Amino acid sequence: MSHSPLLNLPGPSAELLDDINAQLAQTRTFVREFDPELVVVFSPDHYNGFFYRLMPPFCIGTAATGVGDYGTLSGPLDVDAQIATDIATAAWDAGVDVSLSAAMDVDHGTVQPLEILFGDGASGLDAPPIVPVFINSVATPLGPLKRTRALGTAIGHHLGALGKRVLLLGSGGLSHDPPVPTLATAPPAALERIVGGKPMTPQARAARQQAVIAAAQDFAHGKSPLQPLNPDWDHAFLDLLDSGRVTEVDGWTNEWIAGEAGNSAHEIRTWVAAFAALSAQGSYRTEQRYYRAAPDLIAGFAIRTAVLT
Repeated sequence: MSHSPLLNLPGPSAELLDDINAQLAQTRTFVREFDPELVVVFSPDHYNGFFYRLMPPFCIGTAATGVGDYGTLSGPLDVDAQIATDIATAAWDAGVDVSLSAAMDVDHGTVQPLEILFGDGASGLDAPPIVPVFINSVATPLGPLKRTRALGTAIGHHLGALGKRVLLLGSGGLSHDPPVPTLATAPPAALERIVGGKPMTPQARAARQQAVIAAAQDFAHGKSPLQPLNPDWDHAFLDLLDSGRVTEVDGWTNEWIAGEAGNSAHEIRTWVAAFAALSAQGSYRTEQRYYRAAPDLIAGFAIRTAVLT
């Protein structure tokens, strides 16, 4: 599923939010009926837990804490440390290098979908244990997409041997190009944050939220220099997943993805990893199929649920 900080902020139309929330209600039903015993969440970070001072392509958390950005829950998550360690070992055995974190900070890219699927409205999350898998999708330069698929495949092979009902959750995408700084584009004031991880003050977080709201309003009204959404590209990517052709992404270059769908379209890596993990256990079929080009969210917003056949 896609995520967006704007789902928690003023600005998007009531019609859009009603449409998305109706679809997410179906997704919650799917998850509730599946009744997972473990959730493996593939997600990016937006300079809240990972910074250029040390930016791994992949990292698996044996413990994780939500930072609480954009109104998402803050505090520790219930991580299965042993399974997380075993997953990392399985990836290494398969020839995929991953990092480990015993104190991973995760932002809305991880927490928002967990809240949507498992939020109980009272104490936070009513979720089974999770394993967070960070996939760098923002901080360029990025590794080749085929390595992300290889990671997902390695994780899927390991999870299939656990004898558990495992929910694979990919969080991000699709086409979008929000104003996210990189090492090459950040102004001097932003470099302290994205390189050194300088903590954001409450005032700075509030200012960033207002900037995101303003950027979305400009984008929705055609007054933005940001790259337009590309629904055709989004549909082609979703069709690739729907038809079980995830291996075809091995030939995609990072330059082509950014040129077609925006710099943050690299978040499809989380979808690629999740579907590669699923397909490692055999053929699958997608069930819920939702897509909407949503300028109010500066994103092509999509949901897919899938089960093994």
